[in-house]
Amino acid sequence: MKCRDLSLVVLATFVCSFAAAADKPVVLDVWPSEVPGEKGDIDEEKLLPPRAEKPVDRLTNVTKPTITVYKPDPQKDTGTAVLICPGGGYHILAMDLEGTEVAEWLNSIGVTGIVLKYRVPRRKDLPKHQAPLQDAQRAMSLVRKHADQWRIAPSRIGILGFSAGGHLSATASTNFDKRGYDAIDETDQISCRPDFTVLVYPAYLIEGEKLAPEIRVTQQTPPTFFVHAGDDRISSENSVRMYLALKQADVPAELHIFTSGGHGFGLRPSDAPCSRWPQQCEKWLRNRGLLDKGQ
Repeated sequence: MKCRDLSLVVLATFVCSFAAAADKPVVLDVWPSEVPGEKGDIDEEKLLPPRAEKPVDRLTNVTKPTITVYKPDPQKDTGTAVLICPGGGYHILAMDLEGTEVAEWLNSIGVTGIVLKYRVPRRKDLPKHQAPLQDAQRAMSLVRKHADQWRIAPSRIGILGFSAGGHLSATASTNFDKRGYDAIDETDQISCRPDFTVLVYPAYLIEGEKLAPEIRVTQQTPPTFFVHAGDDRISSENSVRMYLALKQADVPAELHIFTSGGHGFGLRPSDAPCSRWPQQCEKWLRNRGLLDKGQ
């Protein structure tokens, strides 16, 4: 075989291999070595047995946080990305219902979905969100660091969370000015502020009749989209109180309180009106120019 022909074969093989690899989600450790505050007292990471009433992949004992990057079809890619925070009461992570299924939906509208596997369950003697917030802040900076590599616009990186993941997303959106850990490398010099926020039946946002102290709404808080069901056991007042605080701070926000739907509906279709929230969220993203291509 001539050298030229051999070179073409090698090149074709490389291109095919690269294309195949590009279809696979990228998985990256959030922390380069030691994870802040970990003491080695958590059992091995595992999936819990499924519940008959609602099949959900429930992951617990997370000590090594990761992000998994799901890219949309290049023809659809808008350059916008969203860090996804599954819920689970800070005890487990609903990895499919509020993670991979969300990434799939985001991909369908041209958005990169990045699932954050943050630390659960709650660490003893620490605030429920302390370790997860460290993971979320680091993850936001990490995504911006790799923005060029992943064809993401660094000014169009949002955060989306469900239930406890909604609390984590709200906390990350209101505490970007102070990291919950000591900087360890150049990644921590990159902004961890989300450019926009989506909160789906967020929990723990209120204490009594006020916002929880860690929800520090200011004029710099990102524009926010809320979804809640009126019959949710986690009161829709969580969303309402934060929405009103954003309104008072002149931060653009949109609030959807559906009559029914309960808690934990994710994106799975149902007869309840809450199942239409992804279409409403898509309109909100589009109206904000986040689904425009070529930015």
